[in-house]
Formats: sequence, structure tokens, C-alpha cells
Amino acid sequence: MSVNGAATPERLSLGVAARLSRYLQVLTQAKKMGKETISSQELSDYTHVNSTQIRRDLSGFGKFGKRGVGYNVDGLLTQIRGILRTAGQHNIALFGAGHLGRAIASSDIFADHGFRVVAIFDADPKKVGREVGGQHVRHVDELRNVVEEEDIVVGVLAVPGAAAQALADDLVEAGVKIIFNYSETLLRVPPEVTVHTSSPAVDLLYALYFYLT
Repeated sequence: MSVNGAATPERLSLGVAARLSRYLQVLTQAKKMGKETISSQELSDYTHVNSTQIRRDLSGFGKFGKRGVGYNVDGLLTQIRGILRTAGQHNIALFGAGHLGRAIASSDIFADHGFRVVAIFDADPKKVGREVGGQHVRHVDELRNVVEEEDIVVGVLAVPGAAAQALADDLVEAGVKIIFNYSETLLRVPPEVTVHTSSPAVDLLYALYFYLT
């Protein structure tokens, strides 16, 4: 694959992929705020990545910015999405229709990046059938059929820790390769399945470490 005439490696290093994802997050918000251009220094201020590193990361895929002008927000968004192969729409199944699940389903946290929640599941009969984020909550027993019918690629777990592993097992058996885990449980999955565990407490500890040192 090539971007702006420059060859893009088949697989990015974890460091580059992580930084590009952070740039993409800032660019998405900048576009929503109506910004047309952004400088490497502004990207640095928001991501805490050195501006020299930002220019080095982006120059490896082609010429995006202009000296003294900066980067075109819309153009760079498109290019980074292409590099990360996130262009287009990807379907998500959300598990948990509690407070956290409802907040996720009602926000633009995934939609801004081309991910669409197409199914919401819960094991509580009192929640099944209710409408959350424009979707009717389904029972978890429907997981297998829905994953296939809706071409789901990501499972998001917004459930109590005690329920997380069993749901992860069901997702793996249904063929889902990416799991986003909001529980505190350490999930056991096969090597070909990617798990990202998001913990506000860990993020706060990370920030506190750099504040104190």
C-alpha cells in the first residue's frame, strides 16, 4: 500500500501505530472544533509526543504538511485512517446495558473513528428489549447468530468482572478477533485475539507518575 506516493510498511511497529492513533484522536477533535490546519507543535501539546518525533512519523509516509502553514486537518485525517487501515465502517457488539454501557452506546467515542455499535447485549431479562443508543438490547444467548449476521469485528465488554471471561470465550468461539475490555478482569484468549483493557485507574496512575517525577 502507498500513501502520497510513499510506500507504507505491511505492519507498523507498536510505537508508530500507538502514536498515529493519538494523532488521529486529536485531529478528529480538531475537525469537530472547525480547525482547518494544525501544526506539529499543536499536535505535540495535545499528545505529549515530541514535535520532532511527530514530523518524523508523518514524513515516513509522504509529504503532508507545509512549513509555516502546518498540516491540513481533513487531509491528514484521511491519510492516517488509510495508514491505520481504519477507513470505512467497522461493526461493534457492546456487552452490558448498565450505566457504562449506556454511556458508550450514546456517545460518539467509537462513531468518530468509523466504528458503529450495531448490537447491544445483556444477561439481565429486565434490560433485554429496552432501547439503548438507538438499539434494542438483546439477550447474550443471541451472540453467535448476531456476530455472523452483522459482521461484527469488535466486542466491547462493559460488564462486571465476574462475567467478562465467559463473554470473551463466547466472542472467541464466534470468531471475533478484537476485544475491548472495560472490566478489571485479566482475560485469557488465544494468541490470534487482541485484547485491549481500558482502566481509568491505570491511566490516572500513569499521569500521576509523570506529575510526581
